[in-house]
Amino acid sequence: MAHILLVEDDIGIVSNLTEFLQKEGFSITSVDGQEKALSLLKESPDAFDLMLLDVSLAEGNGFALCRAVKSNTSLPVIFLTASGDEYSVVAGLDLGADDYIAKPFRPRELVSRIHNVLRRYGKANALLEYKGLSVDIGKGTVAKDGHEVLLSALEYRLLLHFMNHKGMVLTRNQLLDTLWDMAGEFVNDNTLTVYIKRLREKIEENPQKPELIKTVRGMGYRMGD
Repeated sequence: MAHILLVEDDIGIVSNLTEFLQKEGFSITSVDGQEKALSLLKESPDAFDLMLLDVSLAEGNGFALCRAVKSNTSLPVIFLTASGDEYSVVAGLDLGADDYIAKPFRPRELVSRIHNVLRRYGKANALLEYKGLSVDIGKGTVAKDGHEVLLSALEYRLLLHFMNHKGMVLTRNQLLDTLWDMAGEFVNDNTLTVYIKRLREKIEENPQKPELIKTVRGMGYRMGD
């Protein structure tokens, strides 16, 4: 589980991002200013895998913090910038930031960028495994008992979501949000049923009695115990 240090002073953004990123399998520690972030990094220099950093902080300066972090650590940094603020983007990259994303942003785009940066630093969990099923995130491939399984983009995204949330009951609404964001268009309840069925046909020994993606009646679906 990657541990992210979120440096942001907007309480609403902190709350929403923390909840979302935790559901995506990340561990989150948040601080609202430069000095608190530097103090944490000094106390535990190896505790974090990535920093999400707002350019505009009420206490301190995002640019100064990025410069300090990059001068003393190998911690990846992704800037959160105001939409259309070209100066912030250029300045952040010049200071060594690894990526940036403009507000307002789609949460899953941020997740994708986080995974990309973690992969570049060799910090991503590149292989997910469960009961003979394996997903190589780096290559985007899936195998069952050593044999490759060909999935569509939406089937892959759905499976990846289950693999990243093993043991958790995922509601149909949560899964619909995942598919909608991937497809870039509205995905209805019937479509979800179709994709669950197709995925089971490709990864289950007996799709009629699924052992990997189980139905939790009245609640949703779960992979794992």
